[in-house]
Amino acid sequence: MAAGAIRGSRIGSGPMGEAERGEAAPRQSVTFYCLNDHTTVLQFAIEAETPDSWDCPRCGMPAGVDAENLQLAQKIAPYKTHLAYVKERRSETEAAEILTEAIESLRSKRKSGEVIF
Repeated sequence: MAAGAIRGSRIGSGPMGEAERGEAAPRQSVTFYCLNDHTTVLQFAIEAETPDSWDCPRCGMPAGVDAENLQLAQKIAPYKTHLAYVKERRSETEAAEILTEAIESLRSKRKSGEVIF
């Protein structure tokens, strides 16, 4: 490595700062409070509409603007299999009837030679 190399900097970075890049947009600080006593301060543009809730970056729980009325986590429905959805739509007797119809149809197709397996 060359002795005169500047380590830890990139091209274009320098002490100029604001004068080179222009002035930063005016901002507002919004504090969000989570159920697990985490506090998150975020910067938003003054023209931007601030959200009522934000996911806490530390625990993932919903955080709100009001420290007195903390938001509760929404209940997430557990994963359901295809069979669970079918069982919600059909009763046991309907399922048995549909199964017997399908078996009879398959047996009749096998006898006629339409299905070979």
